[in-house]
Amino acid sequence: MSITLQTTATQRFTALDVFRGITVCFMIIVNTPGNGDTSYSPLHHASWHGFTPTDLVFPSFLFAVGNALIFATARFQQLTQAQVLGKIFKRTLLIFLLGYLMYWFPFVHWNETGQLAANPFENTRVFGVLQRIALCYAAASLLIYYTGWKRALLISVAGLFAYWALLFIFGDTGSQYLLEGNAVSKLDVWLLGPNHLYLKQGTPFDPEGLLSTLPAIANVTAGYAAGYFLQQKGRSYETLAKLLIVGCVLLAVAYAWDLVFPINKKLWTSSFVVLTVAIDCILLALLVYVIDFRRSTQWNYFFQVFGKNPLFIYLLSEVLAILLSFFRVNGQSMYGVIYQTVFQPVGDYLGSFLFAVAFMLLCWVAGYILDKRKIYIRV
Repeated sequence: MSITLQTTATQRFTALDVFRGITVCFMIIVNTPGNGDTSYSPLHHASWHGFTPTDLVFPSFLFAVGNALIFATARFQQLTQAQVLGKIFKRTLLIFLLGYLMYWFPFVHWNETGQLAANPFENTRVFGVLQRIALCYAAASLLIYYTGWKRALLISVAGLFAYWALLFIFGDTGSQYLLEGNAVSKLDVWLLGPNHLYLKQGTPFDPEGLLSTLPAIANVTAGYAAGYFLQQKGRSYETLAKLLIVGCVLLAVAYAWDLVFPINKKLWTSSFVVLTVAIDCILLALLVYVIDFRRSTQWNYFFQVFGKNPLFIYLLSEVLAILLSFFRVNGQSMYGVIYQTVFQPVGDYLGSFLFAVAFMLLCWVAGYILDKRKIYIRV
């Protein structure tokens, strides 16, 4: 395993850095509330069908992965096919492994008697956020490398229709899109067994499972297409207008598709993909307008810190949260002690939100130190 430390910053697209940074920032906030039961409703995922602002965070990160691929594929032209494939598969394996180890970490837990016991391999979750990022990155990179971004986008769109058909064909009659009996759960249980899956309401079901990764590839290829379009056409009002029009058309398509294929983040339905890509196109256009046309840059740097080391800061946030939950003070986790002592006194909901913001700012400080030292960690 190797992590490259770059001591000089490369030429960057400010709006894309800010877009990535906003995504990571809110990813941390929604993942680390002081108390999940008392989080404000917009900071919760939709319980099943439907959509909340929180549901936009992960697909936006995948969209940003697609944006970043533009720079990687530009370097691919200078490499042999073997070198390109080596880079793609090495990065995929590393990100996937980091995600897997994060769920296993810290490899021990407190048992009912207050003693440390090993976390057994047979109960370790295999798929997850970083794992989906790795698989989508690999699929999108290979498609773009071998077919070009236009064909890659068309193939991933075809994947949305294929996924719709798979859920319908292999789901139990009348419950294709319900928690139990859907094709996503069936494949994961058959492939990995229930002990390697996330438990939702006591049912083995992984929202980042293998089959539901198929439609998520389109979030990455769409991010590539949007970023490529901006770079090739230039940052003009005509370019932004076209990006906004695409976003608005996709919004209409998403809600029309929702009538027959419900928007569902946990199943990552095709209508969910179209909806999130639509919103991301609109948000990216607005960011380019504000940053490059209005020259409003005073607030940029805060999010750029996150955007320059996105995967590292996200992984850092998860590891810190795990460690705070693991270490105990008088039999209670440090995570709970800090929340109840410092933040809960101001109110259950406000305290939970302020805890998440404080945790996010702690991660920002780590990113700030790296940026000031011109260190950019590429996983």
